[in-house]
Amino acid sequence: MSYFAVAVAQTGDDWEATEVDLDDVSDVEDAADVLRETYQDADVGLLFVDADDEYLTVIRLDEGDGLRVFGSDSEYANGSRLGAALLGELEPEDDDIDTEDEDDINSKPTELDAEPVGESDLLSDLGVTGSTLLALCAKEGLMPSDVMAEISEMAGFAEVLETAQGA
Repeated sequence: MSYFAVAVAQTGDDWEATEVDLDDVSDVEDAADVLRETYQDADVGLLFVDADDEYLTVIRLDEGDGLRVFGSDSEYANGSRLGAALLGELEPEDDDIDTEDEDDINSKPTELDAEPVGESDLLSDLGVTGSTLLALCAKEGLMPSDVMAEISEMAGFAEVLETAQGA
């Protein structure tokens, strides 16, 4: 299973992003260490992992601590070594997405084909509510890279993400 991983960090009002290697990661703490080592002084550190254009994982650290993780589908943990390392210990989210807020992607509750795991609200303070993140992951036709682009637009780091992705 192939993947693309990008670390994104906010220090003050500035954002940075860079592609990272997760080949030696054996658990989610190792992934958090990669993020810590990449951006040691970050106020907010995010790690986005796009696996096979099918699964998205988001890891968050605040000032190097407070590890939070979200995965778009628990199936990723069953399908690869990296997926098991990042998502293996997480609990499923609710099956229905409540998208009552006008800021959310969809205007009605959506049934998920996938089984999201972890904390969908980990980006709420950056302008991406939990229901919005779930709706993005459930939206037909959106690939993980598209979801990352939408998140980066809402949170204000689209330009640095595009640069890191080589766009």
